[in-house]
Amino acid sequence: MKKESLEGFMLRSWYQGRRWLTLLRPLSQLYRHVAQRRRQRYLDDPAASWQPPVPLIVVGNITLGGTGKTPMVIWLVEHLRARGLRVGVISRGYGAQPPALPWRIRPDQDTPEQVGDEPLLIARRCQVPVVIDPDRPRAGCQLLEQEAIDVIISDDGLQHYRMGRTLEVLMLDHARGLGNARCLPEGPLREPASRLKSVDLIVRNGAAADAADGFAMQLQATELVNLATGQRISPAEWKAPPRVQAVAGIGNPDRFRRTLESLGFIPTLQAFADHAGYNADSFAAFDHGEPLIMTEKDAVKCAGFAREHWWYLRVDAQLSAAFTAALHQRLDSHLPSSRTTSL
Repeated sequence: MKKESLEGFMLRSWYQGRRWLTLLRPLSQLYRHVAQRRRQRYLDDPAASWQPPVPLIVVGNITLGGTGKTPMVIWLVEHLRARGLRVGVISRGYGAQPPALPWRIRPDQDTPEQVGDEPLLIARRCQVPVVIDPDRPRAGCQLLEQEAIDVIISDDGLQHYRMGRTLEVLMLDHARGLGNARCLPEGPLREPASRLKSVDLIVRNGAAADAADGFAMQLQATELVNLATGQRISPAEWKAPPRVQAVAGIGNPDRFRRTLESLGFIPTLQAFADHAGYNADSFAAFDHGEPLIMTEKDAVKCAGFAREHWWYLRVDAQLSAAFTAALHQRLDSHLPSSRTTSL
């Protein structure tokens, strides 16, 4: 069985509560024990973690599968910059093979194969310094050496406890929740569900309104961008027939299908594995007479061989005033007074 098929099978099993998963409970209990002991070790010895000289916000999750971390990171970057703060981003760079580590992304030169799809997307969209390295403290040190930074945002890394942090923003898919609420491999959790009690902010992607168990985040489709020509139109300006092909190589591809349907499209979705690599042969079986719409994350990897009727859908995170106020309340006390007085 291919890795992609196994991944999809396990995700469906976890979130549908399949009974056979109980066979994996001994392994799940062992995983849970190790995860708890590892975190406690760093809590008991703060000196074992790198403590950055500026606030560091971790955007992460405890579940496998897409939760909307990248749109949240982009929202934070743009929001904090609008407040006059100098922002930098660090990331593991999943699957990346840069010339050296740590590596500062060059948005106009580096490829997704070199630096990873999500870090490259953030660097190109936001035009902020992004440094990748599985060793996130090392990435943070290089970022601070090269740039005057007021706030560091870590794209993922909630479980990277060697990296000190000021705020933890935990992302959840509202529809999926915690699945069967079991740790790997019986369930989708990287840490026990009790971890939710210790984070600073919980954001539920897809929730309609804020609630006691987390702030709501909606992904709003803002425009369609042609990969070949750069043309930008709003979804309402689409003149072609609504039947389209759709590509999603993300953690929760069905969410992309639902988004397209909400815009009036009739998509035939081809789901790829999260972080899948593409070339022209990946789309050989597609009906090239129909328009193709993909996610922005996929478009980063397909621009070099895109056809003229290929588009990507840009989405922007929408968060409430209550979330913004909670963020400021927790962050501002960690900023130098010279930075907060002008905000």
